[in-house]
Amino acid sequence: MKIEKIKDGNEKRSITRTVLEALPEWFEVVESREQYIRESEDKIFFAALDGDSPAGFLYLKQTGRDTVELAVMGVRKEYHRQGLGRQLFEQAKAAATEEGYSFMQVKTVKLGVYEDYDRTNRFYLALGFKEFEVFPTLWDEANPCQVYVMSLK
Repeated sequence: MKIEKIKDGNEKRSITRTVLEALPEWFEVVESREQYIRESEDKIFFAALDGDSPAGFLYLKQTGRDTVELAVMGVRKEYHRQGLGRQLFEQAKAAATEEGYSFMQVKTVKLGVYEDYDRTNRFYLALGFKEFEVFPTLWDEANPCQVYVMSLK
């Protein structure tokens, strides 16, 4: 397994589609999934590759002069619990620091709402993210948005 920074926009879209379509529990809303795929093209993008097959990816999106967001991340289920998510994150964190960002944020559904997202929350907390704020209706009332932040300095 190798982690690579991907520069080609078409390759980014292809990897994003392959991984997100394999994770319907988290990415079942077609419009949102297609938006993630479209937006991957010009982002700081890392992929975990098993040979030529994408096992996972993440990309970063600038949200402010000093802040970058871990915009989307996915690891195919057969690769869960093998450290790929952490490896992808460490590469992205190093790149964000190199680019001069001071903070990284990530958004997910608030802890305690859905079991699948509770695992996601625990993962982000284990990476060192801290709770910042909950926006109860940013997405909709059934999906309160938890924002986590981390200092990169």
